[in-house]
Amino acid sequence: MTTTGRSTGPRDLRDHIVLVTGAASGMGAATARAFVEAGACVALTDLDAEGVRAAAQRLQGGGPGRAEAWTLDVTDAAAIIDVVAQVAARFGGIDALVNNAGVTTLSPIDAPEYEERWTRALGVLLTSQQRMIRAVLPHLRASRAPRIVNIASTEALGGTRNNSAYAAAKSGVIGLTRALAVELGREAITVNCICPGPIETAMTARIPAEHKQTFARQRTALGRYGSAEEVAHMVLSLCMPGASYVTGAVIPVDGGLVARNG
Repeated sequence: MTTTGRSTGPRDLRDHIVLVTGAASGMGAATARAFVEAGACVALTDLDAEGVRAAAQRLQGGGPGRAEAWTLDVTDAAAIIDVVAQVAARFGGIDALVNNAGVTTLSPIDAPEYEERWTRALGVLLTSQQRMIRAVLPHLRASRAPRIVNIASTEALGGTRNNSAYAAAKSGVIGLTRALAVELGREAITVNCICPGPIETAMTARIPAEHKQTFARQRTALGRYGSAEEVAHMVLSLCMPGASYVTGAVIPVDGGLVARNG
């Protein structure tokens, strides 16, 4: 990828190319919006073809950047290679990858469906992340400000009932992040991880409001659920050219949940 003429200011993302998985809604869509507002070219990917197209359309004219949509099942290894190649050809490279695609997998350990939930959790939440990284790595090596941000969860820092498959996968994301930060550090590729806590998204919309209020008051320092935008802006900060000395970090965006309960 040629970088001639590309902006290199510490907080300037004009013409930077960012790929976000799970971008049809929630934290992924909010992250894509933050990057477009900062001037980046953003490839939104999601299994939900209609949803991701709509998300990209909503971003048109929403900032100095650009947004385009690709349908992607992150459990399909061949599809990952194909979509990454399309994105790189369309925009001229890839500077940052945000591994955000997620799925809920609640199940007691002794439930009949547990094996299926376990396989699903690892496939979507962990295996897909290393596959995405492997696919974008040649393009990151050609970037002046190569960034990887993996989305984990505070569930990896302290488990809750009936969520062991999810917690195991998200714990793996933290391990993957730290190991790759060391492995890729000499190439100036930063690899960081964000652990969202209780966030208002489609995944948490099914929880009754009074239950969320009680949980937030009892468990978080700020006494509230966070917004997808609050997660998105931390992702954005880690991808700025000026964030070049932050790598291997595991950052809770949780309203103080870990601090209060740790």
